[in-house]
Amino acid sequence: MNGAHDLGGMQGFGPIEPEPEAEEPIFHADWERRVLAITLAAGALGQWTLDASRYARENQHPVDYLCHSYYETWMAGLEKLLVERGIVTDEELASGMSTGSAAADMQARKLPADRVAAALAKGSPTMMEGDRPVRFAMGDRVRVRLGITGGHTRAPRYARGRSGTVAMHHGIHIFADKNAHGTKEGQHLYSVRFEAADLWGLEAANRGAVFVDLWDDHLEQA
Repeated sequence: MNGAHDLGGMQGFGPIEPEPEAEEPIFHADWERRVLAITLAAGALGQWTLDASRYARENQHPVDYLCHSYYETWMAGLEKLLVERGIVTDEELASGMSTGSAAADMQARKLPADRVAAALAKGSPTMMEGDRPVRFAMGDRVRVRLGITGGHTRAPRYARGRSGTVAMHHGIHIFADKNAHGTKEGQHLYSVRFEAADLWGLEAANRGAVFVDLWDDHLEQA
């Protein structure tokens, strides 16, 4: 294993071939810049959460998901959300022409260019109050549950079924997996350290560790 170059994704898809960070452009084409701008402008309408937007990008036909580039996936997810929320119609997407179907209050919500940087820097708060008991303490050995298969999840596939050590407790945060489907629930969030060898076998021994932020429902006692 040689860093990110050989980390790879799903089995059978080969290693990741990253561009050198110092040479990688922010956008590879002008249309990618426009997709980011449209996504930010549409997000300002307040009709979905960040987790819902992630799920919309994931929830494509598998062939489309594997064929699409990064910003093509962003655009596919945005189109899905816009149609589902009644902001545009399939016909408007196909023609590229608006018929004024969006509600007036949505048309009035705008993200001016001079507020974009501040909006991105601020983000949205995820911490929540609650009396939910803490399940794990720093130093506990935990295992990522295997039965995480449906809907959106922030538990990466490569960590499922693997054991690690709780390295930090972040407090109670909005549980992304349910937030993607419209349920706002707070759960304890932990940073879990996984040794490289525990994730990828003995060939990765002594090659560092991976820290993954995971919620209560992702974990069980190891």
